[in-house]
Amino acid sequence: MTRRVVVTGVGTVNPCGLDAKTSWEAVVAGRSGVGYITRFDAKRLDMPCEIAAELKGFDPTKWFSKLELKKLDLMTQYGMAAAFEACADAGLENGHGFDPERSGAIMGTGIGGLDSIERTHTTILEKGPQRVSPYFVPRMMANAIAGHMSIRFNLQGPNFITASACASSNHAMALAQRSIRWDECDVCYTGGAEATITSMGMAGFNSMRAMSRRNDEPERASRPFDRLRDGFVMGEGAGVLLFEELEHAKKRGAKIYAEVLGSGMSADAHHITAPAPGGPGPARAMRLAMKDAGLNPEDVDYVNAHGTSTQLNDVAETEALKSAFGDLVRKLPISSSKSMLGHLLGGAGGVEGVFTVLTIRDRVIHPTINQEDPDPACDLDYVPNTAREASVKVAISNCLGFGGHNVSIIFGRFDG
Repeated sequence: MTRRVVVTGVGTVNPCGLDAKTSWEAVVAGRSGVGYITRFDAKRLDMPCEIAAELKGFDPTKWFSKLELKKLDLMTQYGMAAAFEACADAGLENGHGFDPERSGAIMGTGIGGLDSIERTHTTILEKGPQRVSPYFVPRMMANAIAGHMSIRFNLQGPNFITASACASSNHAMALAQRSIRWDECDVCYTGGAEATITSMGMAGFNSMRAMSRRNDEPERASRPFDRLRDGFVMGEGAGVLLFEELEHAKKRGAKIYAEVLGSGMSADAHHITAPAPGGPGPARAMRLAMKDAGLNPEDVDYVNAHGTSTQLNDVAETEALKSAFGDLVRKLPISSSKSMLGHLLGGAGGVEGVFTVLTIRDRVIHPTINQEDPDPACDLDYVPNTAREASVKVAISNCLGFGGHNVSIIFGRFDG
C-alpha cells in the first residue's frame, strides 16, 4: 500500500511578512515587498540595480542567543525561524508526537552562506586571516540549515540539503515526499532558505544583466509576464513545510492543510543559465508530476508559476504550460508570487509551496501584480493584479533553476 504524504505545518519569513499568516494576507492583497536596498550602499557602488525585496523587522534574538547567532549565517537564521513556526503549527513543539529516528529534514538552498563568505573575505582584507572566526566554516556550509534543524528538533532520520539553484526547494520537497513514501521516515521538515542580498550576490547577477533596473519604481519592478519586464528582483527568506505520513498525522490528531500528491523532475540539457526554447523541460516535469499523482491535465485547477519576470523564463514557462496542458491551459489560472516577493533563488519554492497549500485551504488565488501590459508571447490567465476566489482542489508549484533544472510539486485538497 502506498504511503500517503500530507502537509501538517507551514512556516515562512519573507519580504511580505515574518510569518505565514501575515505574508499570505499581504500577497492576497497584492502588496509588494520590494524597496531600496538598505543592507549596503548600492548607489555608492554604482550598481545598475538598487532595489531588492529585503526582510523587514527580522529579529533573530527572538529565537537565538548572541552566542548562537555567531554560529549561524543569515540563510540559516531565516530557515530556522520558518522551521520554528512550522513545528509549532504542526503541534510538534517540545519534541512530542514523533519518533526522532523516523523524522528528518531535507532542505534546499541555492548558494548557502554567502553573507558569511562575503563578510569573512572583508575581514581577511582589512584585518588579516588570523582574525577569521572559528565558526566561519560551519556557518557558511550550505548544509548547515539541515544540520541545525536536526540538532534543534532531534531529527535523526534523513538529513541533507539539495542545491540546484532556483529549483532547490522543490527538489527538497520532492525527495521529502519520496522519503516518506519509501518508509524511510514519517515526518520531514522541507522547503528552502536563501540570503543573497549582499554586494557580491547583487554584483554577480547585475553583471549577467538578469536584474531589473527599474530603480525609480521599486514596487513595480517585478512584473512577470508583462511586456515591459526587464529582469528579476532579488528576494530573501525561507519557507518550511512539515510533510507527514497520513496515518501518523491522523493518529496524533494533526490538522491537515493539503496532500502532497506527486512530483516530477527533469533537465533541459541545453544551457547553464538560459531555458531551452519552447520549454520542453518544465513541460516534462509537469507531466511527470501529474503521472506520479495519477492525475490528468483536466484535474489541475491552478499553477503557482516560477514566473521570474525575466524575458526568457516567462516565455519558456508559458510555452511549457501550453505543451503540458494543451487547449485546457486557456482555462487554467496561473500566478507568480515573485511579483511581490522578488526571487528567493533556492528558497523560492519553499515560500511558494506554503502559498500554494494556503491557496487550497482558503480557496483564493493571489494575483500576479504589475501585469499591466501583457506580453503577446505570454498570453495565458496570470490572474493579473487582483486576487480571485476559486475552489482549488489540485495545484502545481513550479521551480526552474540555472543549470536547466525543473521540478513540479502537486498539492491537493485533503478530503479524508
